[in-house]
Amino acid sequence: MRPDHVWGQLHELLSSARERVVLVAPFIKKEVFAAAVAALGDRDVELLCVTRWGVMEIAAGVSDPEIAEIAERDPRVSIVLCHDLHAKVYVADERCLVGSANLTGRATGRRIPKNLELLVEVPVEHPEVQSVLEQIQQSAVPADAEMGRRLREQANLLAGDEDRPQVVVIADEAESIRTLWRPETRTPQRLYRVYRGLKCDFPSEILAGVVRDLAHLDVPPGLDETAFSRAVRTCLYGLPEVAALARKGSLNQVDLEQSILEADGCGEEVAQRAAENIAEWLKYFDEVRIVSTGPWEIRPGREFR
Repeated sequence: MRPDHVWGQLHELLSSARERVVLVAPFIKKEVFAAAVAALGDRDVELLCVTRWGVMEIAAGVSDPEIAEIAERDPRVSIVLCHDLHAKVYVADERCLVGSANLTGRATGRRIPKNLELLVEVPVEHPEVQSVLEQIQQSAVPADAEMGRRLREQANLLAGDEDRPQVVVIADEAESIRTLWRPETRTPQRLYRVYRGLKCDFPSEILAGVVRDLAHLDVPPGLDETAFSRAVRTCLYGLPEVAALARKGSLNQVDLEQSILEADGCGEEVAQRAAENIAEWLKYFDEVRIVSTGPWEIRPGREFR
């Protein structure tokens, strides 16, 4: 098998396109994407690219949001994002390849050493192919160069941070091995502004903390503030200590700090700050109130003012 066998399959598929191409891959590198667009020549072929952009994955170097710059220059090309995407599907008119290969150098064999990958031609009418394409149509959100630049800035901040979450890269796939996360920023209302890429005059150390929180939360892109808050709330209740609030109907300071101490092996001051941050996030993102009972206690229901 030639080193560039997978790329040969893709190039032949793209070269055959006359009307429409759909490229579906979680990880796409700019150099390979540019080559894919170039394979269309000057033919008037619509190209839809479906991918995902995670800050950790961008920081790890397996995904380039700069592909949006290519789309910005070529009116034939558009990009949408599917947050939970794992499928690899390549469609040109009535032809279709499915398999394991992302649009990266090693996956396509354009870089050595290459990955061991597989692409198989199947009918585009195959029910599973159609099901994936329908789900993409229902859930995808548009992406543009401005969103790509914003995520690159966050990824650069994360990658340059000595305390960044650990990211392990295996071949072209990135599985984020997250350190045990607790909310870091004390002011949760900052999160949405940074998430949306709005102008923020936060000190760099505060901005870095917000970006770390967003990277761990891994919220889908393009949400309005209500949907964003709902997604963050879901992540919060994924913390074992906060899940106890749902089970018991209350969560007191002593138990919360003790649980963090036992789980994290940290000092008392760190556990106290983590507990206070969790309380602030719950007050902001959920309908809870803080009641002073000696040590404070979190209870369901809005706080009376």
